[in-house]
Amino acid sequence: MAARKSQGPAPRPPAPRDLPVVQPDAAGIDIGAAEHWVAVAPGRDPRPVRRFAAFTADLEHLADWLAACGVRTVAMEATGVYGIPLFELLESRGFEVLLVDPARPRPSRAGPRPTGSIASGSSGCTPAGCSSARSGPATRSWSCAGYLRQRQTLIRYAGSHVQHMQKALEQMNLKLTEVVSDITGKTGLDIIRAILAGQRDPIELAKLRNEHCKINEAGLAQALQGNWRQEHLFELKQALELWEYHQKLIRDCDAAIEAYLSSLPDRSGEVKLPPRPRARKLKPGEPAYDARGLVYRACGVDLTAIEGIDQRTALVLLGEIGPDLGRFPTVKKFTAWLGLCPQHRQSGGKRQSSRVRPGINRAAQALRLAARSLHHSQSAPGAFYTVGCARGWARPRRSWRRRTSWRGWCTRR
Repeated sequence: MAARKSQGPAPRPPAPRDLPVVQPDAAGIDIGAAEHWVAVAPGRDPRPVRRFAAFTADLEHLADWLAACGVRTVAMEATGVYGIPLFELLESRGFEVLLVDPARPRPSRAGPRPTGSIASGSSGCTPAGCSSARSGPATRSWSCAGYLRQRQTLIRYAGSHVQHMQKALEQMNLKLTEVVSDITGKTGLDIIRAILAGQRDPIELAKLRNEHCKINEAGLAQALQGNWRQEHLFELKQALELWEYHQKLIRDCDAAIEAYLSSLPDRSGEVKLPPRPRARKLKPGEPAYDARGLVYRACGVDLTAIEGIDQRTALVLLGEIGPDLGRFPTVKKFTAWLGLCPQHRQSGGKRQSSRVRPGINRAAQALRLAARSLHHSQSAPGAFYTVGCARGWARPRRSWRRRTSWRGWCTRR
């Protein structure tokens, strides 16, 4: 058997100086938490690479230096939230700011990078440095995303306090979670508040059952027999107060989002959306105001007309992408920005991997959830999703709540 030939090192990409310059009036910035390294083209300043601190006054000096060097385009490394203040400042000064994938300009097989290497590699804005560049969302879109992300954070915090209430109930052996689908609904909250007010009789507590509750009073009373230890009641009381406080914060956040969306320019031509065929109950976490009409007013199109997209998904798309999709010239570039296009890795004509790029894109997450909600839809996208589940390239939607035999047994009684 012939010995296998050892493969040599992969060919290194050409140096930036050997590539044609696309944008000579460009600068590159390596973003950090405490300092930023900025590089301009050689010949524009005796010190083409400089270090600036991340304080506001230093960012002002950075922008002044770029303007003095005749820079028009700035390529920044997209690293979390550290570059947002600088992005907003440069955009307000009139610079064209590009966010660059940090994996692209990084030298391959060259060991650890020196300080400021990304800034120096992007300062000429060559095809290698700016092939993956993309302009960031507009400042107004970032403002909307800030409100929506804060609301999602508050919902997550409120959910943790619901788990604390469930824990306290289980420690008292009160099986309210097993017989009621949501303890923060009408029946669950009334019973919890009555328990904290001093009511201990299971029959009296079961009379607080809402008429739309599937469990009957006998089964509910049987589930509300337990021990009433003071430490668990104290834990339940504090968890309920924290949940109610976060609900107040969510309502305040909704008021701020509604006021902000009302201030956006009207793209609908003052055309009102027709009402829905029938009123429906709001889902948990769904805004109480008319988010559908406000999104239509800001975008000029009704995003909820697309199968699977509701008010919450439309708000996320508006906040993360913005009202104008014109900055994406093709569908492929938009898909690449979402991080949904597979990265095909081949060797010797054989595909080794097709995984998508790792990362958190909130717009992509919202679109994935919207696609998975079409599992029982009778529309064409629903049929496409069903075929994908059957063929194995789409994941089937699983129920978010496991049906227990205890709840079914109490319902049948």
